[in-house]
Amino acid sequence: MTRPRPAPALLLLLLFTTTVGCGISATDPRDAGGPASGVPRPGTEARSVRLYFAGPYGIRAVTRPTDRPLSPQHALDLLLEGPTPAERRRGLINQVPPMGGQLTANAVTGAVDVFVPSAVSAGDLDVTAISQLACTAAHAEVPGTRKPEQIDIRIHENLVRSATPWTVRCAPDNNAVPVTS
Repeated sequence: MTRPRPAPALLLLLLFTTTVGCGISATDPRDAGGPASGVPRPGTEARSVRLYFAGPYGIRAVTRPTDRPLSPQHALDLLLEGPTPAERRRGLINQVPPMGGQLTANAVTGAVDVFVPSAVSAGDLDVTAISQLACTAAHAEVPGTRKPEQIDIRIHENLVRSATPWTVRCAPDNNAVPVTS
């Protein structure tokens, strides 16, 4: 018994639909707006500093442009100035009390020593304020190649190098966590 052979026209139709039947029609180039933006050209990277403020849903980071990398001292000075009007409209506030220019910070390899003035005992700062201080200091320019969550923030009370400062780190959720030995 012999099978019927498909007609040559059917083979030609099948070949035509498999090569052209993808459903995408040819189009000419279309205007789609201006050139891409937002990614800096190599060598023109802008600097920025990350500050941490309290918001309705916890600690929030804000990024501000700077002309150079900032030390923890400079970053904490900006933090103490408080949120900008635009940041306040987003519900951000500063829980760190005014310190009369007496809060100091010294960065060393892998750590930052933060000295709290005697007028404000570090024990009196709430958890939110400590988190703001720790995360802002950790994300500033700290010597060494550690990630911010690996930088020890040593809190010294009364502007002196305490024999036993308490040490915290900025956790990935922007909260300060104690460092245990």
